[in-house]
Amino acid sequence: MNVLNVSSLIIEAVVATLGFWIALGKKQAYGLFIALTFTIYVIYDLSRFANFSLPWHDELFLIASISIGLAVLILLIEKQSPPPPTA
Repeated sequence: MNVLNVSSLIIEAVVATLGFWIALGKKQAYGLFIALTFTIYVIYDLSRFANFSLPWHDELFLIASISIGLAVLILLIEKQSPPPPTA
């Protein structure tokens, strides 16, 4: 495990944590998809470092890709929606 791998793992974990914060603290659905995507990345990286083979490796990356795609889609839809009226 080199410095680049450890740095990447730390960044992925921070982004996953921020995604959970967006989902739970800010009540934004896209945060959950960001959290899911980067949690999958962390699991994958940890399995590589531990020299543990994931039998569902391809499925994990498919789920991660769909998850981040949904997050982007939600952000695009929210950006195009008019803001709610203020009182």
